[in-house]
Amino acid sequence: MANDGTSASDRRQQRKKPLWREYFEAIAIALFLALFIRAFVVQAFSIPSGSMLETLQIGDYLLVNKFIYGIRNPFTNKVLIPIGQPQRGDIVVFIFPPDPSKDFIKRVVAVAGDTVRIVDKKLYVNGQPLDIPEAVFKDYHVIDQNDAWISANGASGRYRDNFGPYTVPPGHVFVMGDNRDHSYDSRFWGPVPLDNVRGKAWIIYFSWDQHRFWPRWGRVGSLVH
Repeated sequence: MANDGTSASDRRQQRKKPLWREYFEAIAIALFLALFIRAFVVQAFSIPSGSMLETLQIGDYLLVNKFIYGIRNPFTNKVLIPIGQPQRGDIVVFIFPPDPSKDFIKRVVAVAGDTVRIVDKKLYVNGQPLDIPEAVFKDYHVIDQNDAWISANGASGRYRDNFGPYTVPPGHVFVMGDNRDHSYDSRFWGPVPLDNVRGKAWIIYFSWDQHRFWPRWGRVGSLVH
């Protein structure tokens, strides 16, 4: 090999990237990985209301598994590669059908083809009682479908305690909050299209008690179920 008068150490020094470029590439790679993970694998959500008490507290911060139900288009949320579908008992985050700018979190109580009926607060799926241990009731008054009862958010609440029978259409799930008497869910606005489901609630990574202004350390790391 011809000797051009440049030593090996000089050539290595010439090939070395500028420090600013190394930092830029490292930041760009980290940003790409973060966006990729958020779009396809896990995403963080917070709990702003008490509709899932006592399972989820106001101030809980969750990681949601987005991969478990399939790989989705991050812009449209449409499933590109299906992997699974929500099952009864899953707690899911979804795009709120009446207002796509909002995300809701509820528990799936029925899937496509199931018939849902509620009689005096008792939930039946396909004619059989579905007892969910996490469900709580804080109002002993039973609302009849003929009652002109209005919920706190202004919606008609006459289907809160007596509902159906209603058959869940294909490509949808029926969801309810664990705090049954104070949840705005499928009883009032209908089922959730599967294309609206963002993922399954997975783990609590932080929890903030808004009344005590202190973290709930005992909830951190808890699996959501």
